[in-house]
Amino acid sequence: MPEPLSYSNSSALELLPANAAEALRPDLLKAREETLADVELFNSGGDVPAEKEPLDAGFIELPAKLLATKESGELADLLAAADRFRERVDAFVSLGIGGSYMGLRALQEALGDSLHNEKPPSHREGPKFYYGGHNVDPAVTANLLNHLEDSGVDWGIVVISKSGGTLETALAFRLFREALEESVGADEAAKRVIPVTGGEGSKLRALAQEKGYADVFPVPDGVGGRFSVLSAVGLVPAAILGLDVEALLQGAADMTERFRTAEPGDNPVLDYVTTCHLFEKHLSMDVRILSTWGDRLEAVGLWYDQLLAESLGKEQRGALPLTVVNTRDLHSRGQQHQEGKRDKLIHNLYAADPSGANPTIPESDADQDQLNKYAGKTVFDVLTAAREGTDQAYAEDNRPTADIVLPTLDAYAVGQLLQMLMLATTVEGRLIGINPYGQPGVEAYKKNMNAILSKG
Repeated sequence: MPEPLSYSNSSALELLPANAAEALRPDLLKAREETLADVELFNSGGDVPAEKEPLDAGFIELPAKLLATKESGELADLLAAADRFRERVDAFVSLGIGGSYMGLRALQEALGDSLHNEKPPSHREGPKFYYGGHNVDPAVTANLLNHLEDSGVDWGIVVISKSGGTLETALAFRLFREALEESVGADEAAKRVIPVTGGEGSKLRALAQEKGYADVFPVPDGVGGRFSVLSAVGLVPAAILGLDVEALLQGAADMTERFRTAEPGDNPVLDYVTTCHLFEKHLSMDVRILSTWGDRLEAVGLWYDQLLAESLGKEQRGALPLTVVNTRDLHSRGQQHQEGKRDKLIHNLYAADPSGANPTIPESDADQDQLNKYAGKTVFDVLTAAREGTDQAYAEDNRPTADIVLPTLDAYAVGQLLQMLMLATTVEGRLIGINPYGQPGVEAYKKNMNAILSKG
């Protein structure tokens, strides 16, 4: 079995009142019980109490359920469709917003090649890819449409929307769909579009039926957008890009089992919630910094920003999430984190090994940069020294930090991480009495936007 993710908060807890973590334990375990009971209630199909509406607990067991279909069923069909799509197109556009956009971005940046689109087909996994439908910038949309038309490549579309009614994505899909049909004809275009959408009542599903798209995959009932990264929402485009979706799902399933069975102190989900909750309760630290080390985990942080903000930012409550990338942001936000207001809890997120190529600093005859003293050390050595030096500076000023450590940056580890953060967000919601599901504030802007447009 691959090595598990680890979590360390011991130095941070020393800054809290004595026995604060132990005093929280009964309520923490009760929140775990409620989170797991939500799964049973969801699976039973029984009446859901009003205070638990919506109950989007389907994400918790989804990885294990999908793995059970890898020989025959949804996952097998998904992988086969991804293979067919890869053979048919040289490029594709992934259309989606919110979790339907951020999930893929988190997966691709963590696990894919940062220069994917720059490489010839023989040196990259899968077709070139582009994002669309995650904003309404007219120039960017037009530029991408023109690029696909002018490049002469065979291209396709993966469109992701549970309801099919989210205006940004629906608008983009109409524009790109019409362009694709004009380029290759409706029959061929039908083979180059994969919708991922909800069931009966979804506008996108109705459109897919009208157009005769061969491969349509579900956003499962009970899985909200920001909890959907390990459903077809994230897995269809990830599989097209050649990412190891089975390892992602296995990592997530193993994290769920660890959450279900492990005691506090050996349970990353519960231990993470303990740290976040206690620093907010006792020291009013309601700004949560996810400090990623290296570039590849930045999009995971941005995905988590949405997850936490939409899930717990309700009823005039909820911490403010902020992702930083180091060492880059030590030169922009580092001063504030070191000497600014004491309202910030910092979590380091990093891999314990380089997880890829790791250049070595060479000896040079031109030592005006005075780097010869570091010759023989690697770029990862420098990154590690920067993280350790930063933590030391924070500790000397009683600035709390804790660590989320991936043994290596691979699909199994990322699956663990994503599931851990989704479970932790849900548990914290139950702990503080806020329904972590649903997004009433976002729905208000959608309603107003549609009303304003209708006046025209």
